[in-house]
Amino acid sequence: MGKPRRQYSEEFKREAVELTYSSGKQVKQVAMDLGISKSVLTRWRAEAKKLGDRAFPGKGRETTGTPEEEEIRRLKWELVNVKEERDILKKAMAIFIVHQK
Repeated sequence: MGKPRRQYSEEFKREAVELTYSSGKQVKQVAMDLGISKSVLTRWRAEAKKLGDRAFPGKGRETTGTPEEEEIRRLKWELVNVKEERDILKKAMAIFIVHQK
């Protein structure tokens, strides 16, 4: 078995990314100072640049996409719920019709 993956808080990631811009040090040096790999810090920078405030959503949440992607995800979830409700109503109607005869 390998080492368990280290997890970092949103705050740590944001501060690490900020250090790469404000410290005047190279990304490699900031990564070494923080005890993380350069590739991890580079990935965090790219994510922060692409997603801004939506970067680093935290454990258990899907990576937040664009507003359009979020709307599609919400609508798909809503569609599943509406279909379930419809199916329940169909079954209830069938039961009432049978009992009225």
